[in-house]
Amino acid sequence: MKTTKNRWFIALSAIAIHLSIGAAYAYSVYTYPISEAMGWSPTQVTIAFTIMMALAGSSAALFGKFVERNGPRKSAMLAAVLFGLGQAGSGIAIAIGSLPLFLLTYGLASGLGLGIGYISPVSTLVKWFPDRRGLATGMAVLGFGAGALITAPVAANLMATIGITNTFYLLGSCYFILMMLGASYIAPPEEGWMPASMKKDIASGKKIIKKDLQQLTSKEAVKTKRFWMLWTMMLINTTAGIMMISVASPMAQEVVGLSAAAAATLVGIMGIFNGGGRLGWATLSDYIGRPTVFIIFFSIQIIAFLTLPFITSIIMFQILILLVVSCYGGGFSNLPAFVGDLFGTKQLGAIHGYLLTTWSLGGVFGPMIVSQIKERTDSYIPVFYVFLALILFAFIISIMMKLDIKKSEKALQEKQKHAVS
Repeated sequence: MKTTKNRWFIALSAIAIHLSIGAAYAYSVYTYPISEAMGWSPTQVTIAFTIMMALAGSSAALFGKFVERNGPRKSAMLAAVLFGLGQAGSGIAIAIGSLPLFLLTYGLASGLGLGIGYISPVSTLVKWFPDRRGLATGMAVLGFGAGALITAPVAANLMATIGITNTFYLLGSCYFILMMLGASYIAPPEEGWMPASMKKDIASGKKIIKKDLQQLTSKEAVKTKRFWMLWTMMLINTTAGIMMISVASPMAQEVVGLSAAAAATLVGIMGIFNGGGRLGWATLSDYIGRPTVFIIFFSIQIIAFLTLPFITSIIMFQILILLVVSCYGGGFSNLPAFVGDLFGTKQLGAIHGYLLTTWSLGGVFGPMIVSQIKERTDSYIPVFYVFLALILFAFIISIMMKLDIKKSEKALQEKQKHAVS
């Protein structure tokens, strides 16, 4: 069967799905309005977000094989049902004043939809963009980052005009429609499909196909040292990024005396760097390679955590924080392409899902480490040194990963030479 779908529309479909589920990061706009309207404490309201985030990474791992088995369309449709119902169902929970139902709808249903929806389009995108894996996954994950930027002001205005319950009904319906539209178009290409420009470049000798190191199942991949090296790198990069996101405002106010208003502006700009870093770093990785990009991530963060304790310049302090956040976003966008490079596209969705457990763990460890250190020392300065040690460890692993990949590529080339002769 001839492929008739347009790969850029496939990318737009993936963005539509990620844009919808990315709305989850705008949760803070609901906290106080719900707390005031329902009489629930902000802590009780935040439990729903905690459940959702914990499920996001773990459900991506649990349902990875389901996505591979059933394909991106069915998986994304299931995600649309779960996420849309979870959001709209939150409106019912608010209407009847039930906190347990709110935790089940916003926390459990939306969290499951978020995890499945996140990985559903990724392996398909990688197959449609064999020439630009980084750009393709970067576009989708940028959509995820942009979801909160769009939803936060929209949800705030809607709550002020039509109320909290109706806001959840309306937004839940919109997410469902947008995700279903994306799911209805998304489909994998034929085996070995390549864009015409890539075929032309290969025929003229202008481009050489860089083969994936291996074609492994998820079961085989988790038994390799490369999987665990990448898992460790992602865990540390994610933990550092979430730590910075969770305390950026109070940290900047305390360490360099940033005003509360300026700190709020910094948090908004961090969202842009988080999203922009996803696209920028992923696009760059197509030219310099995924292993090199991760080495750059950790090099930047070593410099940042080494100098942050001594910086008095407000501008420089903010620049370093923004760079760390861009590396956090870049880690997520580079991950699917890196998985393809190392383990092939046979079960990319399932392997990607397993690696996303670092998302859930980083979401717990980052805020926990920083809050414990601040509580015991009454200062943010020791936090920088703890993360400096973690980043140094990740940097060493990233160097080892690059050397290991080079060694394998050399062995693969030798094997091909012998096969030809």
